[in-house]
Amino acid sequence: MGKKNTIIFDLDDTLLNTLADLTASLNYTMALHGFPCHTQEQVRQMVGNGIYVLMEQAVPDGSGNPRYKDCIREFQEHYKMHMQEQTAPFPGILPLLRTLREMGYLLAVVSNKFDAAVKALCADYFSPYIQTAIGESPAAARKPAPDTVFLAMDALQVTPAQCIYVGDSEVDLKTAENAGIPCISVSWGFKTAAFLKAQGARHIVDHAEALLPCIEELSR
Repeated sequence: MGKKNTIIFDLDDTLLNTLADLTASLNYTMALHGFPCHTQEQVRQMVGNGIYVLMEQAVPDGSGNPRYKDCIREFQEHYKMHMQEQTAPFPGILPLLRTLREMGYLLAVVSNKFDAAVKALCADYFSPYIQTAIGESPAAARKPAPDTVFLAMDALQVTPAQCIYVGDSEVDLKTAENAGIPCISVSWGFKTAAFLKAQGARHIVDHAEALLPCIEELSR
């Protein structure tokens, strides 16, 4: 293994297929207030920048709606109770994480999902492998700001020169750029390979089995 010994992953639609449960909780919240519901494909285009941005797009009139804050609270409450009904790791992810740990890599998750959900999901699905998991909170600016990435580095006691970032969106590309680390983009998530390439992605993989050789190449 080369000088890079730490992989920092995005969570939603990079490691975990969460779209169905996110959509269900969002539409539960919309129905409570008589607001229009959204398809999974519509929600796919809304996620990636955290719950506040998601709700700004989902609620009529966005943050100007007097029920906006209620919707955020109700979504969080519902999602905490139902976030594992349809969610699962993508094919090949668990064997990949196991192999990376066996090779000596340090692993972290950094997400714009609210922090309590990030920690709970990582504990349930990835506890043998992920050493630190950080989500959106008042403690740090959300991605694409590099703050949460730096928090993960501090927790693992590593520097940017030791890290590789893995994510599925333009937010992740910008996050890695802002943190000064290389990014591997995955095309099975919220964004297509063509979209990611147009956003400047230099390393794109189409399935989990392709991640390890790409990580090894960037680690040299």
